[in-house]
Order: sequence, then structure tokens, then C-alpha cells
Amino acid sequence: MEANDFENIRPYTDEETVAAMERVSRHPMLPVISKYLFPDQPVGSLAQKLRSISSTDEFQDKVMIDVVESIIRNTSAGFTFSGTEHLESLAGHRFLAISNHRDIVLDPALVQYTMFRQGLPYTEICVGSNLLTSKLIEDLMRSNRMIKVIRGISARQLYLSSQNLSSYIRGTITTDRASIWIAQREGRTKNGIDTTEQGLLKMFDMSGEGTFEENFKALNILPMSISYEYEPCDSRKAREILLRREGPYTKKPKEDLHSILTGIRQQKGHIHLAFGAPLTAEEIAEAARADKNERYQAIRQTLDRRIIGGYQLWKTNYMAHDMLHGRSEYLRAGLYTDADRDAFDDYIAHKLGKLEWRLDHAALRYLFLNIYASPVDSKKNL
Repeated sequence: MEANDFENIRPYTDEETVAAMERVSRHPMLPVISKYLFPDQPVGSLAQKLRSISSTDEFQDKVMIDVVESIIRNTSAGFTFSGTEHLESLAGHRFLAISNHRDIVLDPALVQYTMFRQGLPYTEICVGSNLLTSKLIEDLMRSNRMIKVIRGISARQLYLSSQNLSSYIRGTITTDRASIWIAQREGRTKNGIDTTEQGLLKMFDMSGEGTFEENFKALNILPMSISYEYEPCDSRKAREILLRREGPYTKKPKEDLHSILTGIRQQKGHIHLAFGAPLTAEEIAEAARADKNERYQAIRQTLDRRIIGGYQLWKTNYMAHDMLHGRSEYLRAGLYTDADRDAFDDYIAHKLGKLEWRLDHAALRYLFLNIYASPVDSKKNL
């Protein structure tokens, strides 16, 4: 495919980013955003900084890193990362990061932040087109190296769009232009169970011109796991699961934007990002020996093991597991205290108390606890 085939999905060029920053600097919402993120700075300082940007790299270095550090400082108990030796093992080659997905904006933003901290090139990031609800968001996302994943289209259009996206991903990685981050499934994990969609793996393979083995080896697949002590949008996720059980669920206008803002503002406790070991040539070769559909299943299982293995369990996970099953297993193991459990119970009551009273709150509590408890079971099942 030619470069112009990707015009609708590629990130902004440096020139487009400069123009976008000029638009963003004059947006009426910017003073509010500036005051929230940088309360100690003059309100006009962010707009002035945006108008001085001359490239995409400069936007990320001078603005987005400060934004992420502000979010970490104001809404978390600290951010840590591990497994950077796996990045080094790729010897400078571009890679395809396949990650679990818990927060719309923060997951990829924290990956970019970690790459910056390690002195490594930023990745491009795959984000659903459904999130581009305004020109402001589109300018910010595409200036952050966003690759647009087209959503809400017909089956025929989806096939063509997937083929195009597959070609873009493969071409970007194999020509060493950039590494790419993509979630292991469409949309965030809402039930706490991180699994890779097999269709995603088939999409990667669509653009390959070699054997199954050659096609997957060329992508340098690197699993990633992100875990939050307090799950972003936890009560909203429980609510959505419940409403989907009751009948067709249609998102309200700007619901995704509300989730983005909630995820940014909510207190998240500790956050950890783990880079897993890249898929090995031997693992891919073993998968290639299986029957056609089972090949993708083998890759999926390997990815899921790595992603679940890298997930950091917090005391909230252990408390929820005990509360869900009416036990004190992890209390006795010293992984939390009675005071921790009481505080977590108050947290749950507070979060669910904000939801509509017409909803079944006993069912909501069960679903809420499952979000936190499921990673414990996933680890056990490894």
C-alpha cells in the first residue's frame, strides 16, 4: 500500500502538530484544563507553551510529560515500572506492544512516559475513532502519535479497514519507523479479566506476505501489563456490565469523554507497568505447527500468560477476593489489615452510592468486587 492509503489513520506530522497546538492554545476549555493540571502556574502559561511547540517530539517532551507527572502526583500513590531489560533485549528494533487495557488515556500515556524516562523513542498508539468526539480531542490524540482504529462501520468496511490498519502496523515496525502500542482487545477490560481477542491476531497476520511464522516474527511482539490499585472508572464499569445484562446498551453522547475525564481525575492508588518478555522465535514456531485457527489460539494463550503474569496484584485485589467469597484467606496471609478492609468497604459504598438508586445495588456490589477479584483468580489459573 502507498503512504496516502494511511492518511485517515496516521498520527499528525510535525507541521500538523504545530497547527493543532495553535488551535488547542486558543480553545475556551484550556484555562480550566491548565488550572486543574498546573494549579501553581499562571493560567496562560500552558497556552504560551503550546504556541511555542515546533514538533511532535517537542509537544510530548515539553507538555505531555509534565501532564502525566501532574496526574501521577495528584491522583496516585506513585507509579513504578519493571521489565525494561526486555526492551533492551530487542536491541533497538521497533516492536508491537500488546497490552491489557484498563484506562482509555492513561494506559498509553504511561507507556510513553516510561519510554521517555528510559531515553527510548516514543511509540505510536492505536486508539478507537469513537473517542474522537471533538476537534480538541482529535488534535490532542493525533499529536500524541495516535493511529486511528475505525469503529462503528459495516462488516465489509471493517475488513478493508482492518487490512489497512494491519498494513500500517507492519510497515511502521518492519521499516523501523516506530514501535506501536495496541490494546489486547477492543475497549477496556470492564470485568477485571484480561484476555487477548483472537481477531486482533488475525488482523496482524492479514498484511503478511510470508508464512505465519515469518509474519509474526517480523512484528517483535512485546506483552505489557498495567495495573492500578484503584481501578479507573470502577463503578461505571460495574454499571455498564449490569445494564448490558438488562438489554441493549447504547452509550450516551460524550460518555467516552466522561470516562476519559473520570479516569484522569480519580484517585488510583499505586500504578505499575510491567514489560514482559517478547514472544520468542521458538514460541511462534511452535504455534505455526498447529492447525490454522489453533495457531492464533496458541499465540493468544502465550500473550495472556505473559500479560496476566506481569499484572501487579494490590491489597484491593486480595480484599475484594476475600469479600466476594466470604473468606479471610488473604487477611490471614498478612496481605491487608482489618482497617484496610473497612476502608475499602467504605470506598465501595461511596462509589456505588453515586449510581442510580433504581439499579440493583447488590448486583452492582458483586460486579464491582469481581473487577478487583478477577485478577487474583487469573493469576491462580496460570
